[in-house]
Amino acid sequence: MNPFQHHCLDLTRRHFLRNCGVGVGKIALAGLLGDRLTAQSLAAAVNPLAPHPPQFPGKAKAVIHLFMAGAPSHLDLFDFKPDLTKMDGKPLPASVTAGQRLAFIRADAAVMGPQFKFARHGQSGMEISDALPFLSKIVDDICLIRSCHTDQFNHAPAQTFLQTGFAVPGRPSIGSWATYGLGCITSELPAFVVLSTGSGISGGQALWSSGFLPTVYTGVRFRNQGDAILNVSNPAGIDAELQRDTLELVGDLNHQRLEATGDPEIATRLANYEMAFRMQTSAPELMDLKSESKETLALYGCDPAVPSFARACLLARRMIQRGVRFVNIFHEGWDAHSDVVGNHRGMCQATDQASAALVTDLKRLGLLDETLVVWGGEFGRTPMVESNAALGRARGRDHHPKAYSMWMAGGGIQPGLVHGATDELGYNVVRDPVHVHDLQATLLHCLGFDHERLTYRTQGRDFRLTDIHGQVVKAILT
Repeated sequence: MNPFQHHCLDLTRRHFLRNCGVGVGKIALAGLLGDRLTAQSLAAAVNPLAPHPPQFPGKAKAVIHLFMAGAPSHLDLFDFKPDLTKMDGKPLPASVTAGQRLAFIRADAAVMGPQFKFARHGQSGMEISDALPFLSKIVDDICLIRSCHTDQFNHAPAQTFLQTGFAVPGRPSIGSWATYGLGCITSELPAFVVLSTGSGISGGQALWSSGFLPTVYTGVRFRNQGDAILNVSNPAGIDAELQRDTLELVGDLNHQRLEATGDPEIATRLANYEMAFRMQTSAPELMDLKSESKETLALYGCDPAVPSFARACLLARRMIQRGVRFVNIFHEGWDAHSDVVGNHRGMCQATDQASAALVTDLKRLGLLDETLVVWGGEFGRTPMVESNAALGRARGRDHHPKAYSMWMAGGGIQPGLVHGATDELGYNVVRDPVHVHDLQATLLHCLGFDHERLTYRTQGRDFRLTDIHGQVVKAILT
Protein backbone atom coordinates (compact mmCIF):
# COMPACT_ATOMS: atom_id res chain seq x y z
CA MET A 1 0.00 0.00 0.00
CA ASN A 2 1.50 3.35 -1.01
CA PRO A 3 1.38 6.41 1.32
CA PHE A 4 -1.40 8.07 -0.75
CA GLN A 5 -3.70 5.04 -0.46
CA HIS A 6 -3.02 4.87 3.31
CA HIS A 7 -3.88 8.57 3.68
CA CYS A 8 -7.19 8.07 1.83
CA LEU A 9 -8.20 5.25 4.15
CA ASP A 10 -7.58 7.53 7.15
CA LEU A 11 -10.14 10.08 5.89
CA THR A 12 -13.50 9.99 7.66
CA ARG A 13 -16.79 11.73 6.80
CA ARG A 14 -16.04 14.27 9.55
CA HIS A 15 -12.63 15.08 7.98
CA PHE A 16 -14.30 15.49 4.58
CA LEU A 17 -17.05 17.82 5.80
CA ARG A 18 -14.50 19.91 7.72
CA ASN A 19 -11.97 20.25 4.90
CA CYS A 20 -13.99 20.21 1.67
CA GLY A 21 -14.90 23.92 1.91
CA VAL A 22 -18.64 23.26 1.84
CA GLY A 23 -19.82 22.09 5.25
CA VAL A 24 -23.07 20.60 6.50
CA GLY A 25 -25.00 23.87 6.39
CA LYS A 26 -24.23 24.55 2.76
CA ILE A 27 -25.02 20.97 1.80
CA ALA A 28 -28.38 21.20 3.56
CA LEU A 29 -29.11 24.53 1.83
CA ALA A 30 -28.21 23.04 -1.53
CA GLY A 31 -30.61 20.19 -0.86
CA LEU A 32 -33.45 22.55 0.01
CA LEU A 33 -32.76 24.75 -2.99
CA GLY A 34 -32.48 21.68 -5.18
CA ASP A 35 -35.96 20.58 -4.16
CA ARG A 36 -37.28 24.08 -4.80
CA LEU A 37 -35.58 24.39 -8.18
CA THR A 38 -36.81 20.95 -9.17
CA ALA A 39 -40.36 21.99 -8.28
CA GLN A 40 -39.97 25.24 -10.25
CA SER A 41 -38.54 23.38 -13.22
CA LEU A 42 -41.39 20.89 -13.10
CA ALA A 43 -43.97 23.67 -12.91
CA ALA A 44 -42.37 25.34 -15.93
CA ALA A 45 -42.30 22.02 -17.75
CA VAL A 46 -46.01 21.43 -17.12
CA ASN A 47 -46.85 24.73 -18.85
CA PRO A 48 -43.75 25.89 -20.76
CA LEU A 49 -45.80 28.52 -22.60
CA ALA A 50 -47.18 30.20 -19.49
CA PRO A 51 -47.00 33.98 -20.02
CA HIS A 52 -44.32 35.83 -18.11
CA PRO A 53 -43.01 39.41 -18.20
CA PRO A 54 -40.00 40.45 -20.29
CA GLN A 55 -36.76 41.66 -18.74
CA PHE A 56 -37.94 45.27 -19.02
CA PRO A 57 -41.08 46.97 -20.35
CA GLY A 58 -41.00 46.51 -24.11
CA LYS A 59 -43.01 48.66 -26.52
CA ALA A 60 -43.98 45.63 -28.63
CA LYS A 61 -46.10 42.73 -27.43
CA ALA A 62 -46.14 40.91 -30.76
CA VAL A 63 -44.25 40.75 -34.07
CA ILE A 64 -45.42 40.27 -37.65
CA HIS A 65 -42.43 39.53 -39.88
CA LEU A 66 -43.14 39.88 -43.60
CA PHE A 67 -40.17 38.01 -45.03
CA MET A 68 -39.56 38.66 -48.72
CA ALA A 69 -37.63 35.49 -49.53
CA GLY A 70 -35.39 35.70 -52.57
CA ALA A 71 -34.11 39.23 -51.82
CA PRO A 72 -35.81 42.34 -53.26
CA SER A 73 -33.60 44.85 -55.03
CA HIS A 74 -32.96 47.85 -52.83
CA LEU A 75 -31.76 49.73 -55.91
CA ASP A 76 -35.12 49.42 -57.65
CA LEU A 77 -37.42 49.88 -54.65
CA PHE A 78 -35.89 51.86 -51.79
CA ASP A 79 -32.46 53.33 -52.52
CA PHE A 80 -32.41 55.61 -55.57
CA LYS A 81 -28.98 56.00 -57.18
CA PRO A 82 -29.00 58.32 -60.24
CA ASP A 83 -25.26 57.77 -60.72
CA LEU A 84 -26.03 54.21 -61.80
CA THR A 85 -28.04 55.59 -64.71
CA LYS A 86 -25.00 57.65 -65.77
CA MET A 87 -22.82 54.52 -65.62
CA ASP A 88 -25.33 52.20 -67.28
CA GLY A 89 -23.51 49.70 -69.50
CA LYS A 90 -20.08 50.40 -68.02
CA PRO A 91 -18.24 48.28 -65.41
CA LEU A 92 -17.79 49.48 -61.86
CA PRO A 93 -14.27 50.53 -60.87
CA ALA A 94 -12.20 47.51 -59.84
CA SER A 95 -11.51 49.18 -56.49
CA VAL A 96 -15.23 48.97 -55.66
CA THR A 97 -15.73 45.28 -56.42
CA ALA A 98 -12.37 44.02 -55.17
CA GLY A 99 -12.69 41.03 -52.85
CA GLN A 100 -16.44 40.49 -53.13
CA ARG A 101 -17.78 36.99 -53.74
CA LEU A 102 -20.49 37.03 -56.39
CA ALA A 103 -22.84 34.16 -57.08
CA PHE A 104 -23.45 34.27 -60.85
CA ILE A 105 -21.69 37.26 -62.41
CA ARG A 106 -18.16 38.58 -62.82
CA ALA A 107 -16.96 41.64 -60.93
CA ASP A 108 -16.56 43.52 -64.24
CA ALA A 109 -20.19 43.02 -65.29
CA ALA A 110 -21.83 46.14 -66.68
CA VAL A 111 -23.81 48.50 -64.47
CA MET A 112 -27.61 48.58 -64.76
CA GLY A 113 -29.38 51.71 -63.62
CA PRO A 114 -32.59 51.86 -61.53
CA GLN A 115 -35.45 50.20 -63.40
CA PHE A 116 -38.28 52.17 -61.80
CA LYS A 117 -38.95 55.85 -61.21
CA PHE A 118 -38.60 57.28 -57.71
CA ALA A 119 -40.44 60.11 -55.97
CA ARG A 120 -40.62 61.66 -52.52
CA HIS A 121 -43.71 61.10 -50.39
CA GLY A 122 -45.30 62.16 -47.13
CA GLN A 123 -44.22 64.81 -44.68
CA SER A 124 -40.96 62.92 -44.24
CA GLY A 125 -40.14 63.22 -47.94
CA MET A 126 -39.11 59.57 -48.04
CA GLU A 127 -37.99 58.54 -51.53
CA ILE A 128 -39.71 55.37 -52.74
CA SER A 129 -40.00 53.57 -56.09
CA ASP A 130 -43.24 53.87 -58.06
CA ALA A 131 -43.39 50.07 -57.98
CA LEU A 132 -44.69 50.54 -54.40
CA PRO A 133 -47.66 52.93 -54.73
CA PHE A 134 -49.38 51.73 -51.54
CA LEU A 135 -46.27 51.87 -49.37
CA SER A 136 -45.68 55.42 -50.61
CA LYS A 137 -48.94 56.45 -48.90
CA ILE A 138 -47.80 55.30 -45.44
CA VAL A 139 -44.13 56.35 -45.46
CA ASP A 140 -44.72 58.52 -42.41
CA ASP A 141 -45.63 55.38 -40.45
CA ILE A 142 -42.51 53.38 -41.32
CA CYS A 143 -38.79 53.50 -40.63
CA LEU A 144 -36.72 52.72 -43.73
CA ILE A 145 -33.30 51.25 -43.02
CA ARG A 146 -31.02 51.64 -46.05
CA SER A 147 -27.83 50.33 -44.44
CA CYS A 148 -28.50 46.64 -43.79
CA HIS A 149 -25.77 44.13 -44.53
CA THR A 150 -25.15 40.43 -43.97
CA ASP A 151 -22.38 37.84 -43.97
CA GLN A 152 -24.03 35.42 -46.42
CA PHE A 153 -24.44 35.66 -50.20
CA ASN A 154 -26.58 32.61 -51.02
CA HIS A 155 -30.26 32.28 -50.23
CA ALA A 156 -30.64 29.40 -47.80
CA PRO A 157 -27.65 30.36 -45.59
CA ALA A 158 -28.65 34.04 -45.65
CA GLN A 159 -32.27 33.27 -44.78
CA THR A 160 -31.18 30.94 -41.99
CA PHE A 161 -28.71 33.57 -40.76
CA LEU A 162 -31.40 36.27 -40.59
CA GLN A 163 -33.95 34.04 -38.89
CA THR A 164 -31.65 32.19 -36.46
CA GLY A 165 -28.41 34.19 -36.17
CA PHE A 166 -26.40 31.32 -37.66
CA ALA A 167 -25.93 30.27 -41.28
CA VAL A 168 -26.21 26.54 -40.62
CA PRO A 169 -29.58 25.01 -39.61
CA GLY A 170 -29.95 23.92 -35.99
CA ARG A 171 -30.33 27.15 -34.01
CA PRO A 172 -33.62 28.55 -32.65
CA SER A 173 -35.46 31.03 -34.87
CA ILE A 174 -36.38 34.57 -33.81
CA GLY A 175 -39.98 33.54 -33.25
CA SER A 176 -38.85 30.67 -31.03
CA TRP A 177 -36.67 32.98 -28.93
CA ALA A 178 -39.60 35.41 -28.59
CA THR A 179 -42.02 32.73 -27.38
CA TYR A 180 -39.35 31.24 -25.11
CA GLY A 181 -38.89 34.67 -23.54
CA LEU A 182 -42.53 35.76 -23.34
CA GLY A 183 -44.64 32.62 -23.30
CA CYS A 184 -48.15 32.74 -24.72
CA ILE A 185 -51.18 34.78 -23.69
CA THR A 186 -53.66 32.58 -25.52
CA SER A 187 -54.51 28.94 -24.97
CA GLU A 188 -56.56 28.74 -28.17
CA LEU A 189 -53.82 29.27 -30.75
CA PRO A 190 -50.06 28.67 -30.96
CA ALA A 191 -47.74 31.41 -29.76
CA PHE A 192 -45.70 31.31 -32.99
CA VAL A 193 -47.42 30.84 -36.36
CA VAL A 194 -45.90 30.53 -39.84
CA LEU A 195 -47.65 31.22 -43.13
CA SER A 196 -46.16 30.74 -46.57
CA THR A 197 -47.18 32.35 -49.87
CA GLY A 198 -45.34 32.57 -53.15
CA SER A 199 -43.32 29.76 -54.68
CA GLY A 200 -41.58 28.10 -51.71
CA ILE A 201 -38.87 28.75 -49.13
CA SER A 202 -35.17 28.11 -49.79
CA GLY A 203 -34.24 27.83 -46.10
CA GLY A 204 -37.01 25.36 -45.32
CA GLN A 205 -38.26 24.50 -41.84
CA ALA A 206 -34.99 25.62 -40.25
CA LEU A 207 -36.36 29.16 -40.54
CA TRP A 208 -39.01 28.55 -37.87
CA SER A 209 -37.37 25.71 -35.95
CA SER A 210 -36.82 25.88 -32.18
CA GLY A 211 -33.35 24.39 -32.64
CA PHE A 212 -31.96 23.31 -29.27
CA LEU A 213 -34.85 24.96 -27.40
CA PRO A 214 -37.68 22.62 -26.37
CA THR A 215 -39.82 21.86 -29.40
CA VAL A 216 -42.85 23.55 -27.84
CA TYR A 217 -41.28 26.81 -29.11
CA THR A 218 -41.22 25.68 -32.75
CA GLY A 219 -43.34 27.70 -35.18
CA VAL A 220 -46.62 26.07 -36.20
CA ARG A 221 -47.16 26.24 -39.93
CA PHE A 222 -50.70 27.14 -41.00
CA ARG A 223 -52.04 26.47 -44.43
CA ASN A 224 -53.32 29.49 -46.36
CA GLN A 225 -56.51 27.78 -47.50
CA GLY A 226 -58.90 25.11 -46.24
CA ASP A 227 -58.26 23.77 -42.76
CA ALA A 228 -55.51 25.73 -41.04
CA ILE A 229 -53.94 22.48 -39.84
CA LEU A 230 -54.23 19.09 -41.50
CA ASN A 231 -56.50 16.68 -39.65
CA VAL A 232 -57.95 19.47 -37.51
CA SER A 233 -61.34 17.80 -37.97
CA ASN A 234 -62.16 14.47 -36.32
CA PRO A 235 -62.38 11.42 -38.58
CA ALA A 236 -65.70 9.66 -39.02
CA GLY A 237 -66.83 7.78 -35.92
CA ILE A 238 -64.87 9.92 -33.43
CA ASP A 239 -67.04 12.35 -31.52
CA ALA A 240 -65.93 15.08 -29.09
CA GLU A 241 -66.68 12.97 -25.99
CA LEU A 242 -64.57 10.03 -27.13
CA GLN A 243 -61.74 12.37 -28.12
CA ARG A 244 -61.85 14.13 -24.74
CA ASP A 245 -61.77 10.80 -22.86
CA THR A 246 -58.81 9.67 -24.97
CA LEU A 247 -56.90 12.90 -24.35
CA GLU A 248 -57.48 12.69 -20.61
CA LEU A 249 -56.18 9.12 -20.46
CA VAL A 250 -53.11 9.94 -22.55
CA GLY A 251 -52.61 13.11 -20.50
CA ASP A 252 -52.66 11.21 -17.20
CA LEU A 253 -50.02 8.80 -18.50
CA ASN A 254 -47.86 11.65 -19.82
CA HIS A 255 -48.13 13.55 -16.52
CA GLN A 256 -46.94 10.47 -14.64
CA ARG A 257 -43.98 10.15 -16.97
CA LEU A 258 -43.22 13.89 -16.73
CA GLU A 259 -43.13 13.72 -12.93
CA ALA A 260 -40.79 10.74 -13.12
CA THR A 261 -38.35 12.17 -15.69
CA GLY A 262 -38.86 15.96 -15.97
CA ASP A 263 -38.32 15.63 -19.74
CA PRO A 264 -39.45 18.93 -21.36
CA GLU A 265 -40.41 17.07 -24.54
CA ILE A 266 -43.17 15.32 -22.58
CA ALA A 267 -44.46 18.76 -21.60
CA THR A 268 -44.38 19.68 -25.29
CA ARG A 269 -46.44 16.59 -26.10
CA LEU A 270 -49.00 17.49 -23.41
CA ALA A 271 -49.25 21.08 -24.64
CA ASN A 272 -49.62 19.96 -28.26
CA TYR A 273 -52.44 17.53 -27.49
CA GLU A 274 -54.37 20.19 -25.59
CA MET A 275 -53.68 22.86 -28.22
CA ALA A 276 -54.81 20.56 -31.04
CA PHE A 277 -58.07 19.89 -29.20
CA ARG A 278 -58.80 23.59 -28.64
CA MET A 279 -57.78 24.51 -32.19
CA GLN A 280 -60.57 22.38 -33.60
CA THR A 281 -62.76 25.30 -32.60
CA SER A 282 -60.40 28.27 -32.69
CA ALA A 283 -58.62 27.58 -36.01
CA PRO A 284 -61.75 27.39 -38.21
CA GLU A 285 -63.06 30.57 -36.58
CA LEU A 286 -59.72 32.30 -37.20
CA MET A 287 -59.59 31.32 -40.87
CA ASP A 288 -63.20 32.32 -41.59
CA LEU A 289 -63.08 35.89 -42.87
CA LYS A 290 -66.84 36.36 -43.16
CA SER A 291 -66.84 38.61 -40.12
CA GLU A 292 -64.51 41.08 -41.82
CA SER A 293 -66.16 44.09 -43.44
CA LYS A 294 -66.12 44.74 -47.18
CA GLU A 295 -64.04 47.85 -46.46
CA THR A 296 -61.38 45.80 -44.65
CA LEU A 297 -61.23 43.18 -47.39
CA ALA A 298 -60.91 45.95 -49.99
CA LEU A 299 -58.17 47.64 -47.95
CA TYR A 300 -56.04 44.49 -48.12
CA GLY A 301 -57.13 43.57 -51.65
CA CYS A 302 -58.22 40.25 -50.21
CA ASP A 303 -60.57 37.71 -51.73
CA PRO A 304 -61.43 35.41 -48.79
CA ALA A 305 -61.76 32.41 -51.08
CA VAL A 306 -58.36 32.84 -52.74
CA PRO A 307 -55.06 31.97 -51.00
CA SER A 308 -52.78 34.99 -51.26
CA PHE A 309 -50.31 37.20 -49.45
CA ALA A 310 -53.17 39.61 -48.77
CA ARG A 311 -55.18 36.88 -47.04
CA ALA A 312 -52.12 35.91 -45.00
CA CYS A 313 -51.64 39.53 -43.83
CA LEU A 314 -55.26 39.81 -42.77
CA LEU A 315 -54.97 36.47 -40.94
CA ALA A 316 -51.83 37.77 -39.21
CA ARG A 317 -53.77 40.76 -37.88
CA ARG A 318 -56.52 38.44 -36.65
CA MET A 319 -53.92 36.24 -34.93
CA ILE A 320 -52.37 39.20 -33.13
CA GLN A 321 -55.84 40.22 -31.92
CA ARG A 322 -56.25 36.71 -30.50
CA GLY A 323 -52.98 36.72 -28.58
CA VAL A 324 -50.46 35.14 -30.96
CA ARG A 325 -46.97 36.47 -30.15
CA PHE A 326 -45.10 36.02 -33.43
CA VAL A 327 -46.33 35.62 -37.01
CA ASN A 328 -43.93 34.93 -39.85
CA ILE A 329 -45.20 35.29 -43.42
CA PHE A 330 -42.74 33.99 -46.01
CA HIS A 331 -43.31 35.25 -49.55
CA GLU A 332 -40.85 33.56 -51.90
CA GLY A 333 -40.22 34.73 -55.45
CA TRP A 334 -38.02 37.85 -55.35
CA ASP A 335 -34.91 36.16 -56.80
CA ALA A 336 -34.64 38.33 -59.92
CA HIS A 337 -31.62 36.88 -61.75
CA SER A 338 -33.50 37.75 -64.94
CA ASP A 339 -36.02 40.45 -65.86
CA VAL A 340 -35.86 42.39 -62.62
CA VAL A 341 -38.60 44.69 -63.92
CA GLY A 342 -41.12 41.94 -64.60
CA ASN A 343 -40.22 40.04 -61.46
CA HIS A 344 -40.43 42.99 -59.10
CA ARG A 345 -43.55 44.42 -60.69
CA GLY A 346 -45.29 41.10 -60.11
CA MET A 347 -43.95 40.72 -56.57
CA CYS A 348 -44.97 44.28 -55.67
CA GLN A 349 -48.46 43.74 -57.08
CA ALA A 350 -48.76 40.66 -54.87
CA THR A 351 -47.44 42.23 -51.65
CA ASP A 352 -47.47 46.05 -51.67
CA GLN A 353 -51.15 46.72 -51.01
CA ALA A 354 -51.47 44.14 -48.23
CA SER A 355 -48.22 45.17 -46.53
CA ALA A 356 -49.34 48.79 -46.37
CA ALA A 357 -52.88 47.75 -45.39
CA LEU A 358 -51.54 45.73 -42.46
CA VAL A 359 -49.84 48.82 -41.01
CA THR A 360 -52.91 50.99 -41.68
CA ASP A 361 -55.28 48.41 -40.18
CA LEU A 362 -53.20 47.89 -37.05
CA LYS A 363 -52.99 51.65 -36.60
CA ARG A 364 -56.73 52.27 -36.88
CA LEU A 365 -57.40 49.43 -34.42
CA GLY A 366 -54.94 50.89 -31.90
CA LEU A 367 -52.62 47.87 -32.24
CA LEU A 368 -49.68 49.34 -34.14
CA ASP A 369 -47.94 50.80 -31.09
CA GLU A 370 -47.70 47.33 -29.54
CA THR A 371 -47.13 45.34 -32.74
CA LEU A 372 -43.78 45.40 -34.54
CA VAL A 373 -44.04 44.92 -38.31
CA VAL A 374 -40.84 44.00 -40.18
CA TRP A 375 -40.52 43.85 -44.00
CA GLY A 376 -37.46 42.72 -45.98
CA GLY A 377 -35.39 39.95 -47.48
CA GLU A 378 -32.11 38.18 -46.79
CA PHE A 379 -29.78 40.47 -48.81
CA GLY A 380 -29.82 42.98 -51.67
CA ARG A 381 -29.08 42.88 -55.40
CA THR A 382 -26.02 44.02 -57.34
CA PRO A 383 -25.75 47.32 -59.21
CA MET A 384 -24.36 45.20 -62.08
CA VAL A 385 -26.60 43.44 -64.56
CA GLU A 386 -26.87 39.67 -64.79
CA SER A 387 -27.21 38.32 -68.32
CA ASN A 388 -26.49 34.72 -69.27
CA ALA A 389 -27.78 33.37 -72.57
CA ALA A 390 -26.97 29.79 -71.60
CA LEU A 391 -29.23 30.07 -68.54
CA GLY A 392 -31.82 32.21 -70.30
CA ARG A 393 -31.11 35.21 -68.09
CA ALA A 394 -31.17 38.87 -69.11
CA ARG A 395 -31.61 42.22 -67.34
CA GLY A 396 -31.48 40.70 -63.87
CA ARG A 397 -29.41 41.35 -60.75
CA ASP A 398 -27.18 39.01 -58.74
CA HIS A 399 -27.00 38.48 -54.95
CA HIS A 400 -25.51 41.35 -52.94
CA PRO A 401 -24.83 40.96 -49.19
CA LYS A 402 -22.95 44.24 -48.70
CA ALA A 403 -25.98 46.55 -48.70
CA TYR A 404 -29.75 46.34 -48.76
CA SER A 405 -32.91 47.93 -47.36
CA MET A 406 -35.63 46.86 -44.92
CA TRP A 407 -38.48 48.70 -43.26
CA MET A 408 -40.05 48.43 -39.83
CA ALA A 409 -43.16 49.98 -38.27
CA GLY A 410 -44.88 50.20 -34.89
CA GLY A 411 -43.77 48.50 -31.68
CA GLY A 412 -41.30 51.13 -30.50
CA ILE A 413 -39.85 52.09 -33.91
CA GLN A 414 -39.61 55.75 -34.90
CA PRO A 415 -41.93 56.51 -37.84
CA GLY A 416 -41.10 58.64 -40.87
CA LEU A 417 -37.37 58.02 -40.49
CA VAL A 418 -34.69 57.01 -42.99
CA HIS A 419 -31.74 55.39 -41.24
CA GLY A 420 -28.32 54.79 -42.77
CA ALA A 421 -27.01 55.27 -46.29
CA THR A 422 -25.08 53.52 -49.04
CA ASP A 423 -22.53 55.01 -51.43
CA GLU A 424 -23.48 56.66 -54.72
CA LEU A 425 -23.59 53.23 -56.38
CA GLY A 426 -25.65 51.47 -53.73
CA TYR A 427 -22.77 49.04 -53.33
CA ASN A 428 -21.38 49.62 -49.83
CA VAL A 429 -22.86 51.02 -46.63
CA VAL A 430 -21.27 54.35 -45.79
CA ARG A 431 -23.32 55.56 -42.81
CA ASP A 432 -24.88 53.86 -39.77
CA PRO A 433 -24.43 50.21 -40.82
CA VAL A 434 -27.00 47.74 -39.51
CA HIS A 435 -25.82 44.15 -39.43
CA VAL A 436 -28.24 41.22 -39.27
CA HIS A 437 -27.29 40.69 -35.61
CA ASP A 438 -28.13 44.36 -34.96
CA LEU A 439 -31.60 43.83 -36.45
CA GLN A 440 -32.10 40.81 -34.20
CA ALA A 441 -30.90 42.67 -31.12
CA THR A 442 -33.24 45.57 -31.91
CA LEU A 443 -36.24 43.29 -32.44
CA LEU A 444 -35.65 41.62 -29.07
CA HIS A 445 -35.21 45.04 -27.43
CA CYS A 446 -38.62 46.13 -28.74
CA LEU A 447 -40.10 43.03 -27.05
CA GLY A 448 -38.39 43.92 -23.77
CA PHE A 449 -35.26 41.76 -23.87
CA ASP A 450 -31.55 42.41 -23.64
CA HIS A 451 -30.23 40.19 -26.43
CA GLU A 452 -27.13 39.42 -24.35
CA ARG A 453 -29.23 38.16 -21.42
CA LEU A 454 -31.89 36.15 -23.27
CA THR A 455 -29.93 32.89 -23.27
CA TYR A 456 -30.39 29.12 -23.16
CA ARG A 457 -27.79 26.76 -21.78
CA THR A 458 -26.93 23.71 -23.85
CA GLN A 459 -23.77 21.76 -24.71
CA GLY A 460 -22.00 23.30 -21.73
CA ARG A 461 -22.47 26.98 -22.52
CA ASP A 462 -25.07 29.72 -22.86
CA PHE A 463 -26.34 30.45 -26.37
CA ARG A 464 -28.24 33.47 -27.64
CA LEU A 465 -29.85 34.63 -30.90
CA THR A 466 -27.08 37.11 -31.69
CA ASP A 467 -24.20 34.74 -30.80
CA ILE A 468 -21.44 37.08 -29.53
CA HIS A 469 -22.40 40.01 -31.73
CA GLY A 470 -25.10 42.63 -32.19
CA GLN A 471 -25.95 46.13 -31.00
CA VAL A 472 -29.38 47.63 -30.54
CA VAL A 473 -30.00 50.30 -33.21
CA LYS A 474 -31.02 52.97 -30.73
CA ALA A 475 -31.36 55.71 -33.35
CA ILE A 476 -34.51 54.13 -34.80
CA LEU A 477 -36.30 53.66 -31.46
CA THR A 478 -38.98 55.97 -30.10
